[in-house]
Amino acid sequence: MLNTISSAYYHGIVTTSVTYGRALQKHIKCSCSMSTGPKDEMKYKPTVKIPPERKKGGPTKLPIAGVNQVIVVASGKGGVGKSTTAVNLALGIKANDPNKNVGLLDADIYGPSLPRMMNLKGPVAANEKKIMMPLVNYGIKCMSMGFMVDENDPIVWRGLMVMSAIQQFTKQVEWGPLDYLVVDMPPGTGDAQLTMSQTIPVDGAVIVTTPQDIALLDARRGTEMFRKVNIPVLGVVQNMSMFECPKCGHMEHIFGAEGARRLSFEMGIEFLGDVPLNSAIRETSDDGKPIVISKPDSPQAKVYRDIAKHVLRVLPLYKGLVAKVT
Repeated sequence: MLNTISSAYYHGIVTTSVTYGRALQKHIKCSCSMSTGPKDEMKYKPTVKIPPERKKGGPTKLPIAGVNQVIVVASGKGGVGKSTTAVNLALGIKANDPNKNVGLLDADIYGPSLPRMMNLKGPVAANEKKIMMPLVNYGIKCMSMGFMVDENDPIVWRGLMVMSAIQQFTKQVEWGPLDYLVVDMPPGTGDAQLTMSQTIPVDGAVIVTTPQDIALLDARRGTEMFRKVNIPVLGVVQNMSMFECPKCGHMEHIFGAEGARRLSFEMGIEFLGDVPLNSAIRETSDDGKPIVISKPDSPQAKVYRDIAKHVLRVLPLYKGLVAKVT
C-alpha cells in the first residue's frame, strides 16, 4: 500500500495525518519545515491510522438470516418474461406445497415490477431494530424498490447505490423463516449479479429466454457468468415458446422453435419447461393476480407449477456445492 499523508497549516499549527507509513518523524518534520511560524513555539502530534491487513480472496459470503435456500431468476436481456417467470415460480412453489415459506425479492432496482404483479404497494415498515418488514400477498413475503418510490418515478442511480440497495434488501429485511427466497434479477451481467454472487450463498440460478437466436446469445452469456462465479445453473425456461390463439387454439412459433432446448443440451443444463405466449398470462400479471393464483386450474398455471417442481427436483443435486467452491 502506498503511503498517504495529508497536512494542514492553521495559525502556526501543523496537523499531519498519516494513513500508513514507516518514517513518521521524517514526514512530520518535513511538514513542519514548510511552516512560516516560529519553530520553537510549534507543537505537533501525528495522527496515525493503519488499516487492518485485508484477507486474501473475495468478500465473505454470509447467509441471509432465516433463509434456507436462494434461487435467482435471470436473463441475459430484458423483455423475455423473466419477472413473470420469477413471480409465478414463487407462487408455483407455494401452490405445490402450502406448508413451504416462500419469499420474493425484486432485485431489478431500475425496473421494479413486483409491486404491480403482486398487487402490493408501500410504504415499507420497520421493526424496533430498524429492520425492514416485507410486504405479504398470496402467502409470499415480498420486497422491492418499487415499494419505496412512486410507480412513475425513475431510479437514476449509479452502480454503487444499486449494489448498496441489494445488500440492504438481503441483510436488512426480516425475511425469515423462509424455505426458499426467489430473486428476480435485473437483465444482464453487471453490478447486481456480482453483488449477489459475492455477498450471499446462492443455491441456484434459473435462466429465462425466448427461442429467438438473439435472446439465446444473451442467455448463453448469462449461463457462463453464473458458472464463473460458482453459482449452479439449475436449468433454462423457454418463455414465449409459441403463440396460442385464444379463439381457435392454433399454435404458432413466432420467435422460433426449440431454441432453449438446444441451448440446454449444448450447455449441459436442464430444460425446465415451455411457457406459451398467452394473453391470459399477460393480463393476469398486469392485473396483479398472477395466473397461478387467479386461474390455478388452467394449462398455463400448470406449466408454472411443473417448472417449480422441476426446479426443486434439480436443486438438491447441487446442495453443498456452493459451500465447497466459495
